[in-house]
Amino acid sequence: MEFPNEAISEGCSQKKSGRGKIEIKRIENTTNRQVTFCKRRNGLLKKAYELSVLCDAEVALVVFSSRGRLYEYANNSVRGTIDRYKKACAASTNAESVSEANTQFYQQESSKLKRQIRDIQNLNRHILGEALSSLSLKELKNLESRLEKGLSRVRSRKHETLFADIEFMQKREIELQNHNNFLRAKIAEHDREEQQQQHMTGNVCESLPASQTYDRNFFPVNLIDSSHQYSRQDHTALQLV
Repeated sequence: MEFPNEAISEGCSQKKSGRGKIEIKRIENTTNRQVTFCKRRNGLLKKAYELSVLCDAEVALVVFSSRGRLYEYANNSVRGTIDRYKKACAASTNAESVSEANTQFYQQESSKLKRQIRDIQNLNRHILGEALSSLSLKELKNLESRLEKGLSRVRSRKHETLFADIEFMQKREIELQNHNNFLRAKIAEHDREEQQQQHMTGNVCESLPASQTYDRNFFPVNLIDSSHQYSRQDHTALQLV
């Protein structure tokens, strides 16, 4: 009869008696080295095959023995995989080189723009008459000549603008005078038409008999309300207030 403790002790003894951990270093014995190479090479080729099948990966394995013998495995083509590897390495190298070149270019441009901004700010201060103590006599003369040229250009532009405004106002004055003359003519024509109408109205009133002429502020009663029947002899007039 076996006891559990005895079975456990036997299992532990079997595990201890198994192959121990091998130190990874060059095997000095030629025969042992050759046997280990054959075993591990076959295991490596098997693992490469399993990786390509299980994971649908493109695998290429190249092994040279110590004697210079070639062993290889590829699920597609060793040469095609190597070409693909070269292209990938070249692309990554080119990307890194392009990134480095872009970084250097932008750094140079940034420093250049900063320098230009600093120069422009200094020039603006000099034009305003500030920070002149750092300028030499030659630089001060150059600044003076530049300011004089700038003032002459500003004055010429101011005169051109004034002349243009004066010319515009003169044209506008002529247009307003013409429009005023047109309005005066229209008013005169309207006055003549009113005078003609008044003259014609006066002639018509003179041609009517005295019984049909009425005062401007009086109208016959029969013209105001025709519902009242008055006799023709009643010529009583209604005065408007």
